[in-house]
Amino acid sequence: MLIAQISDCHVVADPDGVRYDVNPAAGLSGAITHLNGLSPRPDVVVLTGDLVEHGTAEEYAVLRDRLQALEIPFLLVRGNHDERDPLVDAFPDHPALGSGGRFVQYAVDHHPLRIVVADSTLPARHDGGFDDERAEWLDHTLAERPDHPTVVAWHHPPIDTGIWWMDAGGLNQGRDVMAEVIGRHPQVERVLCGHQHRSIQAAWAETMVSVCPSTAHQVGLDLLPENEPRFIAEPPACQLHFWHAGQLVTHTSLIGWPAQPQVLDSGQAWHEMLPDRRQRRPLRKG
Repeated sequence: MLIAQISDCHVVADPDGVRYDVNPAAGLSGAITHLNGLSPRPDVVVLTGDLVEHGTAEEYAVLRDRLQALEIPFLLVRGNHDERDPLVDAFPDHPALGSGGRFVQYAVDHHPLRIVVADSTLPARHDGGFDDERAEWLDHTLAERPDHPTVVAWHHPPIDTGIWWMDAGGLNQGRDVMAEVIGRHPQVERVLCGHQHRSIQAAWAETMVSVCPSTAHQVGLDLLPENEPRFIAEPPACQLHFWHAGQLVTHTSLIGWPAQPQVLDSGQAWHEMLPDRRQRRPLRKG
């Protein structure tokens, strides 16, 4: 199975609108073209929050319009820029979005990897958190299928990355409780997050956290706490989570990057050293 992840699209109501020198709608369209052209094609795309900028119905209409070009089933996660009701109303063909009461939380069970979407947003706040109600929901949902490999997706990373101003707006409430919940369920292969606008991975709660870059602007990699917040014109990217032979491997794939793969000369020494590589580990779905 192949799961594609994109994040932090920050779509605005004007499809030609520019934010931080980037057109978010065009960035999303570029990501969709990239995903549609992948081989093997992903089985599902998970969008891990901050789908739009202000949470308005007009912005979700632009988002919905762009996602119509995606030829792969997709799952939506709520971020701190997203408003629940306009989001749910914009996607009536995705009834699971509205199944979580006040929150956007649901489980998808028909893939080799189970996907559980949780809601880490707090009202009118940039940072995130989980209260007892949502932690209990996730604990109960994971307990329903303890033997099925699972990925969990929510927006705010439950780790400190060293980028101080983004960490200040990270998962600041209920982090220890969520670590206990995830730690009780060893079938969780990965926690997928967004919010940080960078590719970041870390061990956490007996599993791995994988943070996806943005399809729009990226956060500058700056680990000095005295420096001011900054964005950087790095290329947009997605993540590809490849489930094969009982292992989940995560790749970061740059979107719109001009470099093209070069086929190595099959007569070089590396090929002679590993003559059966493709026979031993074929690339296939499942």
